[in-house]
Amino acid sequence: MTIKRILSGIRPTGDIHLGNYLGAIYNWVEMQHQSQQNLFCIVDLHALTTLQQTENLALNTRTVAAAYIAAGIDPKKSAIFAQSHVPNHSELGWILGCFTPLGWLNRMTQFKDKAGKHKELAHLGLYAYPVLMAADILLYKASHVPVGEDQKQHLELARDLAAAVNHRFNTDIFPMPEPIIQGAGMRVMSLRDGTSKMSKSDISDYSRINMMDTQDMIEQKIRKAKTDMEPIPETVAALAGRPEAQNLINIFAAMSKQNPQEICSVFAGNNFSEFKKKLTDCLINTIVPIGNNMRELMKEETELDKILSNGAIIANDLAEKHMYEIRSAIGLLKK
Repeated sequence: MTIKRILSGIRPTGDIHLGNYLGAIYNWVEMQHQSQQNLFCIVDLHALTTLQQTENLALNTRTVAAAYIAAGIDPKKSAIFAQSHVPNHSELGWILGCFTPLGWLNRMTQFKDKAGKHKELAHLGLYAYPVLMAADILLYKASHVPVGEDQKQHLELARDLAAAVNHRFNTDIFPMPEPIIQGAGMRVMSLRDGTSKMSKSDISDYSRINMMDTQDMIEQKIRKAKTDMEPIPETVAALAGRPEAQNLINIFAAMSKQNPQEICSVFAGNNFSEFKKKLTDCLINTIVPIGNNMRELMKEETELDKILSNGAIIANDLAEKHMYEIRSAIGLLKK
């Protein structure tokens, strides 16, 4: 597969956890060597849609940058930058919003989930989130976008908007971004509830493995992770109706670069006590070194900011070039 330009990002809303790593960062590390250009954003403007307090937003932005680098994203191969450091994200978000039918936004399931029962109290930022995400993608003419299941609908909106604007102005200014669907470890679930996605917002820290957890913390969390009384089955199909068991097996498969069926075959008939020990060792061997690297990087605030600044220069150069074309195509007065 020829990949011209990858664009993706994570919201800096709190601790980076295993779900962020397996669902995104781990795959980006591999992809950066397959793409001609890599743009990995820290989407701090998106974070404003759900943050109640913003006093830690700058710190969280640096934490995400440190996680990218510690996990293996190379600033020399990939532009790492904060979304807010490229003003064209907001400009294109507004332009695209002017061509987005409300009916399209009303179909967005993530807004319904996050707004809950009180949609009338939800703010515009949350409602228009998918339009800004489309702007993130289309601003750079990204050819490929790594997405999880919960973001596929948003990428479809970006493609619909690209087609609508191209048709409206009889141009091919926006190429169609293609999704890159992740593997088995993509959707990592809570260690306490296998039906809920692993989340920073979960009140229990035992629901997730944070990327800066120590060896002792990982051991405790996996030991306490919810399972069931049944032994590990011989096949993945037999895990149906056992969400906690399936989650742990998927995590082990992703961490050990195997598929879930291979894990079932190795541990078939065993209870979860021995399995958890092996899973713990696997997590410790990968997560603890990344966490240690993150702590060291966080001590070098000036260096982190320099990396973000350099990434923003690359992103701004590309964004402004494309915005010049977009403004011309839709008839805005040139600067």
